[in-house]
Parts: sequence; C-alpha cells; structure tokens
Amino acid sequence: MRRTPRRRLLATTLFAASVLIPMTAAPAMTVHAATADRHEADQRPAGGLGPALTARLDKAIEDARRQAGVPGVAVGLWMPGRGSYVRATGVADTVTGEPMTVDPFVRIGSETKTFTVTALLQLVDDHRIRLDDPISRYVHGVPDGDRITLRQLAEMRSGLFPYTSDADFTHALLSDPHRSFTPHEVLAYGFRHANTAAPGSVFQYSNTNLVLLGLVIEKVTGHRLADVIDHEVLRPAGLHSTLFPHGAEFPEPHPHGYTDQTLSGAVADATDWNPSWAWAAGAMISNLHDLRRWADVVATGKLLSPQTQAQRLKTLPTGFPGASYGLGIFETNGWIGHNGSIPGYETVTVYLPSQKATLVIMINTDSTSQGQEPSTLLARAITAVATPGNVYDGAVVTP
Repeated sequence: MRRTPRRRLLATTLFAASVLIPMTAAPAMTVHAATADRHEADQRPAGGLGPALTARLDKAIEDARRQAGVPGVAVGLWMPGRGSYVRATGVADTVTGEPMTVDPFVRIGSETKTFTVTALLQLVDDHRIRLDDPISRYVHGVPDGDRITLRQLAEMRSGLFPYTSDADFTHALLSDPHRSFTPHEVLAYGFRHANTAAPGSVFQYSNTNLVLLGLVIEKVTGHRLADVIDHEVLRPAGLHSTLFPHGAEFPEPHPHGYTDQTLSGAVADATDWNPSWAWAAGAMISNLHDLRRWADVVATGKLLSPQTQAQRLKTLPTGFPGASYGLGIFETNGWIGHNGSIPGYETVTVYLPSQKATLVIMINTDSTSQGQEPSTLLARAITAVATPGNVYDGAVVTP
C-alpha cells in the first residue's frame, strides 16, 4: 500500500514524545528485580559469519540501500554459533559526506511502543492494573472509552481514530516541526472524529492507542512516563544509551536524518525536529548496542512474568500478509519485535527465537521506496541471505 508523503508522517509504521506532565507526589518506584543478564560478549569483538556470507550480506545491503535511496545504514546481525555481522555503509551527512558508523544514536520512532507496553505490563504484574480494564477508568473523555480496554489499545484494536490522520494535525506539525505538543493536544485531534470501528473488531495501527497507554502509566504511578521507563525498563535491562527525550535533544554522535514529509514534498533535514507529537508512541532514542540487548529482553520477556509475556506474544492477524500483532509487538515469519519510523529515521529490532538470532537496522531516512519502508526492504534483503527459512516480511500499515 502506497502512502502519500503527508500521510506517511505520522504513521510511525507497524514494523514501522514531548511536553511531559509534572511529577506529582507518589510512593517511590522500585526497580524490578528481574533484570536482564548482561551480554559479556558485547564487550569483546565477535567472530564474523565467514567471508562468503559476509560478502553476500555486503552486496545485499548495498544493493538495497542504493535501490531505496538511503543515505546511510548501520546493521547488526548476531547469530549464536555462527558469528556476527556489524557494518555501516553510506553517509551520515549528505552535505559533508561524513561516513555512517555503527555507533551513533538514532531516533527509534515506533520502537518506543515496545518500551511503553513493557512498562504497562509491569503494572499488570504488580496487580496495579488489569488488561481488560476500560480506558475510561484512567483517562476521561475517550470516545466509547467505557468499552475500550487497555488490551485493545495495546493490540491496536480500539477503533479510535488515529490523530496522525487528521489533516489539521499534519499541517500544524509540518508548518512548525520544532514545536512541542502535549499528549492531550494530540489526542484532541483524533477525538474530534468518530471512531472507525467497534472495540476489538478491527486491527488499525494508531499512535492514539499508545499515547493513551502512556497517560495510564502516568496516572497509576504518579510519575512522568519518561521517568517510569527509565527506572523500570531501561535500568533493569541495562540500556545505558537509550533515552526518552524531553524535547528535541539528541545525543552525539548522530547522523543527519532526511525526510520528504514536508508541506512541499521536498526533502528536508529533520535531525532536530521535535518528536513530542509521538510521545509514548514514538519519541525515544537509542543505539545499535542497546537495541541488540533490547531485542532479546523484549522478545523473551526478561522484565515480565511468564504469564504476562505469554499474553504479550499472543498475536492476531493484522489483515496484512506476513504480519501479526500482539501487545505492542509483532511477529513476521518467526521474527519477533518492532520497527520504527519517524521523520528522518527508521529502525528495525527483531529477534528470531528458533536461532536466538538478533537483527538491528538503523537508517537515516524515512522516505518510502516502491511504496514500502526502506528499512523493510533492507530487513528483507538481509534475512533472505542470512535466514532464508525466516525472511522478514513486514508490511506497511497506515492509519
């Protein structure tokens, strides 16, 4: 399905954050004890996948990069028992020609959803919320909110109109991409539309759902979402280079990010655009090292009880070939994880349980190619070479 440049904005897609609410008085948060084991191998150079496979991957990535018009690509592929592949190609800055490297920070777009939903599911494990609670118990003013559950929000089956599909919102953001939005401001754009379907009846990828879940987390904990994710998710998982920004801040080093999601359709440098509009759905920043760790943590449930992780991984059809969706996570031909797309950047972070393999892709554009996310084209090319029995086949999903 081809997305028009203006609609693509704010899909932050299926495989494809922010003025924060002030902290209020609440009991101190406790860090979950079920922390992720540290990958000692991360500190040592890993063995390669062999010259033949490495050469095939080099060619597949470079061909896909050029075909999709991607300035720069950083890829990490780790396959226990076979070796690893960590390479960068292309440029981080199209003006200076500075080469892309494997160690920059990037905006991870909708991969933020995996962090938000993990924080939500920890509250389920702590018996502070239930997945089948109605959203109206926590957030007032949601259309049909007494019939829409937290579970339906997390699995993209609420029927709520995606605020990113509102023409006035798109114009407001693209007119001033450096401005800040609050969660309630973006929700208001969606709530002025009728719901698109009955709760639970249809899969529709929507940032509206995740912004509401972010507000639930803040309501229940009494803390800002960024602080909850930092204390309860990032620290226990050992993710020291992942953050939830307050605004447009962006740690160095980072590549420039390029987008054609502009009012004119011309390509623009979106590096310093403010991601507040995406908040709990897409505002976070990370790097290759941390995303490698996160792929395993989120897919194997290291921060959750086995019962809650099983609910998370119960995926349902999306209506798009090759893709099913659970609670803030997808499955495509054996690969489990999520992707992210935000103006200027795209990522893919997935884990293949059958081989305990991890794939992370980071690129510095979100401009589509052949009607698809360029990160999807790269993931498909890489897995066709490395795991031909499990080829990533993520489909583009739009509001």
